[in-house]
Amino acid sequence: MAQATDSSSNGGSELTSTHYEGTEKLLEVWFGPVQGGTKKDTHDLRNIPRDNLIDKILTPVRCEIVSVSSNEDQTAYVLSESSMFISKRRFILKTCGTTTLLKAIEPLMKLAKDFCEYKVLDIFYSRKNFFRPELQDTPHRTFDNEVAYLDSLFEGGAAYVLGRVNGECWYLYTLDCPSAVMEPDQTLEILMTHLDESTMSLFQNTTGRNVKDTTRESGIATLLPDCDINDFLFEPCGYSMNGLLPNNGYMTIHITPEKEFSYVSFETNAEMENYGELVKRVVSTFNPGRFCLTLFTNKAAKCGSSFDALKEVLLKEYNRQDRQFSEFSNYDLTFAHYIREKRP
Repeated sequence: MAQATDSSSNGGSELTSTHYEGTEKLLEVWFGPVQGGTKKDTHDLRNIPRDNLIDKILTPVRCEIVSVSSNEDQTAYVLSESSMFISKRRFILKTCGTTTLLKAIEPLMKLAKDFCEYKVLDIFYSRKNFFRPELQDTPHRTFDNEVAYLDSLFEGGAAYVLGRVNGECWYLYTLDCPSAVMEPDQTLEILMTHLDESTMSLFQNTTGRNVKDTTRESGIATLLPDCDINDFLFEPCGYSMNGLLPNNGYMTIHITPEKEFSYVSFETNAEMENYGELVKRVVSTFNPGRFCLTLFTNKAAKCGSSFDALKEVLLKEYNRQDRQFSEFSNYDLTFAHYIREKRP
């Protein structure tokens, strides 16, 4: 988000492009106390010192803290490449560009053990297919390589791909074991491409612009009520925001506005009985030519099944390409991909 040029080493030669990969890698890890732990007052990921987060996690991943917000439930970081959320038991790291997100896992596990007496209970790693996978660094150029790396760290890993392997698809790695997340848990992602140029103009030529004005004029400010927004405009273009909601809730949006590789992501864990109207508000706000959406829900989620909670409200404007439903030990998942109808 902070740069417009990606470069990576490929076979000993330097490969440079003006392409910027807005598509994020998303890591969510749930922790619990190690057996025999003696210090219950340390059981909180927010006990990890910020300097350790920077030195051990963010520096190897290749991103920096831009802004911080917090409430009684969690601390949210706007990063140079997307976002990080830390609450008592849950760690979320979302990074774009050529960041090496999976390099955060081993130091994160060590920091959680040393400062919190925690061990990993469940993990979710996911991403959409990249625009330019050849620009990524190891192990992120292929999902097979990412799976091999994760399998070297965890037993009982399970890898999935939803969508079309020769088109738009979404990758997932999780653990094939009974989940230890018993409280209501749900995550909605809307991943948008081929964005409307007039909408994206709000997030270009940002030098001297007021970020609060941009958040209001774009419609982002009204997507979810009761959202404490921390927003940031990058120069010369790009936008990120974290929003904190009650009950350990969050919303995060990241925008890469350049026409050649425009991309917007929306993510929230807000509790709802149905997500159809929220999807409609988000898609109407950004007006993408294409979008993928995923909804993860566990058995305690207020909405129940993810399939039932995603009412299709946009079929007049979009053609559905795919819609798939998967069930896991304690979660279910709905994936869908839509393309705007071509107007005569």
